[in-house]
Amino acid sequence: MGKARVLHRALLAVPPSLSREELLEPEEGDGSRGATQGRWFQFHLAQTLLHVVQVVLGYALMLAVMSYNAWVFLGVLAGSAVGYFVVYPLLRVG
Repeated sequence: MGKARVLHRALLAVPPSLSREELLEPEEGDGSRGATQGRWFQFHLAQTLLHVVQVVLGYALMLAVMSYNAWVFLGVLAGSAVGYFVVYPLLRVG
């Protein structure tokens, strides 16, 4: 549910000029298409990099927990709880 809120918030933050419809059907004589595509590409690249970081961290934490070390497991749980507590106020949409 948290990912959905973050994605929704990110989509609300994107200006209408970066919409897919405008990229597919630019106005005639509009020279800003290249700039719009550049901004959209940068936004998409940033989202992709954040996704890769999330997946890598998830697998690293999974491997750490699979070491069957109780202290590592408790550290992962505590970090998850503290991270959620700190970031949750930022996830509110509206």
